[in-house]
Amino acid sequence: MIKETFIKERHTKEEVLSADFVIVGGGLSGTCAAITAARAGISVILIQDRPVLGGNASSEVRLWVLGATSHMGNNNRWAREGGVIDEILVENTFRNPEGNTVLLDTIILEKVVSEPNIRLLLNTSVYEVSKHDGDRIREVKGFCSQNSTTYIVRSSWFCDASGDGILAFLSGAAFRMGAEAEAEFGEKFAPTKDYGELLGHTIYFYSKDTGRPVKFVPPSYALSDITEIPRYKSFKADDSGCKLWWIEYGGRLDTVHQTEVIKWELWKVVYGVWNYIKNSGSFPEAGNLTLEWVGNIPGKRESRRFEGEYILRQQDIIEQRTFDDAVAFGGWSIDLHPADGIFSEKPGCNQWHSKGIYQIPFRCYYSKNIPNLFFAGRIISASHVAFGSTRVMGTGAHGGQAVGMAAALAVKHNWSQSDLTSTQNIRLLQQTLLKTGHHIPGLRFSDSDNLVNHAKISASSELILRELPFDGPWIDLVFSSGQMLPAAPGKLPSVTFMVNAKEATTLDVELRVSSNPGNHTPDTLIEKRTINLLEGEQPLLLDFSYEVDQHRCVFLCLMKNANVSVKSSSQLVPGILTVFNKVNRAVSNYGKQSPPEDIGVEEFEFWCPNRRPQGQNFGLTMERALELFSANNVNNGIFRPTISPNAWVAAKHDQHPKLTIEWSSIQTISEIIIAFDTDYDHPMESSLMGHPEAVMPYCVNHYNICDDQGRVVHEVKDNHQTINKISFKTPLSTAKLVIRAYHPSENVQASIFEVVIS
Repeated sequence: MIKETFIKERHTKEEVLSADFVIVGGGLSGTCAAITAARAGISVILIQDRPVLGGNASSEVRLWVLGATSHMGNNNRWAREGGVIDEILVENTFRNPEGNTVLLDTIILEKVVSEPNIRLLLNTSVYEVSKHDGDRIREVKGFCSQNSTTYIVRSSWFCDASGDGILAFLSGAAFRMGAEAEAEFGEKFAPTKDYGELLGHTIYFYSKDTGRPVKFVPPSYALSDITEIPRYKSFKADDSGCKLWWIEYGGRLDTVHQTEVIKWELWKVVYGVWNYIKNSGSFPEAGNLTLEWVGNIPGKRESRRFEGEYILRQQDIIEQRTFDDAVAFGGWSIDLHPADGIFSEKPGCNQWHSKGIYQIPFRCYYSKNIPNLFFAGRIISASHVAFGSTRVMGTGAHGGQAVGMAAALAVKHNWSQSDLTSTQNIRLLQQTLLKTGHHIPGLRFSDSDNLVNHAKISASSELILRELPFDGPWIDLVFSSGQMLPAAPGKLPSVTFMVNAKEATTLDVELRVSSNPGNHTPDTLIEKRTINLLEGEQPLLLDFSYEVDQHRCVFLCLMKNANVSVKSSSQLVPGILTVFNKVNRAVSNYGKQSPPEDIGVEEFEFWCPNRRPQGQNFGLTMERALELFSANNVNNGIFRPTISPNAWVAAKHDQHPKLTIEWSSIQTISEIIIAFDTDYDHPMESSLMGHPEAVMPYCVNHYNICDDQGRVVHEVKDNHQTINKISFKTPLSTAKLVIRAYHPSENVQASIFEVVIS
C-alpha cells in the first residue's frame, strides 16, 4: 500500500536515457530510420507520441502506403522503394494481403521490437529541447501520459520525423509553411492565393454490412446540409477508408495549432455524409450498413517544411535532375490540393507526373542551422510544389533509411555534419545503402570487399529468350498496347506476334523508345507502319531497321483496334512487361497528360501494365534471342530491373538451376546477401485494396547454399522476402559456393538479382 500526506508540490517520475541516435516520430519515415540505424550497429531511441507506429499508415488513420509506383498508374517501372520499407510492405502483403491496418500495426511494431539496439517510447510527446556547444541539440524532454513519466533523452545525433517538426521547431531550425511564389525558384506550378498554400487534413470512415436493417441517428454536430459540399453527389454507399481521401479540410487554417479545430470540422462532415447516405433515401443499398469505424485523429498532409542545405524544387522533379549526393528517390506526381478541400468547387487534387523517377539529394535531409539534426518524412527541405510529390509515405520512408544510415556512419566514424557531406563519405553512404537493397537511380553497388568481385561466376543454365509461348488468353486491342522489351546495342531483332482479326482490317504499329534512356515513357516515335490484316488468326511480323544505341527499353506498340486481339503468354520474365495506354483515374491518368500551358510540366502518354491476375506478356518469337540474363548479372550492382533485367535467370528446361561462385583459393565468409525478385513494379498498397498473391510470383521460395564439399550450409524453403541476409556465427571456409534456386512455378524461372559475399 502507498499512502502519502499532503505536500505542496509533486513532480512526475523522471528517467534519463541516452543513445547514439534519437528519432522523434514513429511514422514510417522514423521507423525505417530507426531500423536502418539499429541494424548498422548503433543504439537508437525512437520516440512516438501515439500508441502505435506507422503514422498515417497505422490503424489510427488507415492510409495506404504509396510512393513512386503510384498505383501502377504512371510510367515509373520497377519503382517500389527498396530496403526496410520494401521489407515491411513485402511482409505485409505476405501476412495481410487483404489490407487490414491492425495487422500492419503488428508487423511494423514487430520489426522495431525485434531490433535489440532500439528502445521504443510510445505515447511520449516531446515538449522541450536543450542545446549546447552553440546550436547542437543536447537533449529532449518527452512526457508519456500512460505511465506518467518524463523522459530526458540525450544523444549526439537527432532526427525529426514527427510530421509537424516539433523537434526541429523547438531547436530553432529555419522552416517554411505555405507556398513559395513562382519568382523564388522559378516554379511555374506555384499555386495562386485563390488555390491556397496548404494541403488540409483528412478523416476516413469504414462501414459494414450487418445483414439486417440498421438505423442511424446523427450526432447533433453532424453537418446538416450536405449540399454545402460541392461534390456531395460523388459519395457512394460502398466508399470507405482512404478512397475518401478528398474528405479534406484545413488548408486555410494553421495546420499545426488548429488541428483540433480541423478535426471537429472533419467529424462534422463525416457524420453528415453518413447521415446523407443512410437517411436521404438516395441509397437504398445502405439499409443494412452500419458505421463501423471513424478516425479519431486526422491524417495530416502538410504543415512545416524545414530548410536544409538545398531546397528541392519543381524543376528537379520534372527534369529529373541528378545530384552527386543523391541518397533517395521519388516518383509520385506533384500532387497539390485546393486549400478549401471538400468545400472547394475545384477538383480535389491537381496531379502532374514526371516522365520517370527523380533523385533526392542528401542536403535535403539535414538542417542548415542545427549541426546534429536530420529530417525525415514530409518535413524535408523542399518547396511547397516539390513537397507535393515528396510528401507520400513510401518516399518519406525511403529517405528515412538514408538518414538512419548516415547517423550510423557518423557515430561509427565520429564524423561531423560537414564530414558526412564530403565527396568520399557521401560515396560511402550511398554504397552502404545500396548494399541493403536501397535503390538510388543511376547508381550501382560497388564494394571492393565483396568477394564476388574476385570469383568466377557460372550457372547451370542461362535464359536465352527466343520466345514467350503463345499459351495465354487473347487480349483485345481496346487500348493501344505495347510489349516493352529490354534491348542491347545493335540491330533490333524482328519480333512476331500472333493476332486474331474479327474481320479484314488494318493495324497501326509503332516502334517507340524513351527520350531519356533511363525512363519507361515511350515518348519518341522511331517508326510507324500500317499493316493489312486478313480475317482470322495470323502471325504479325514486326521488323524495324532500328539500331539500338545503348541499353534501353524499346516499345513495340500495337495501336488501338477493337477488331483485333493479340495472343498472350503465361510466362513471366524479370524486366519484361506488356503496357497499355489506358486510364487510371486514381492518379489523374487519363491516358495522356495534357497540362495547361506554361506550368512547367511536360505532355506525354501513360503506358502502364495491368495488375495481376492480368498482366500477361504478349506471346512472341524473336529472330535473334535476347541474351540479357547471364550469371554475371549477379555482380552488376543493380538489385532490380531498370532498363535491363539485371538478373541471372535460369532456363526453363533446367530442372535443377545452380549458380556457382568459385575462387582460386579458400575464402573466409561471414555473410552472404542475396537479392530476389519480389516484383518491384507491384505497389503493394498496405491497406484496403487487397492483393491477389501473398508471395510475388517471381520470388524464389526455396533455395540452398552448398560449400566446396557439397555440404548444405544454409537452406530456406519458404522465402518471400527480397533481401536475404545470411550471417554465419562461425565463418565459413570454402573455395566455392553453389546456390541452388528452385523455379517458383512452371511459368516463372528461378532468378537472382545480386549476390554479395563478405
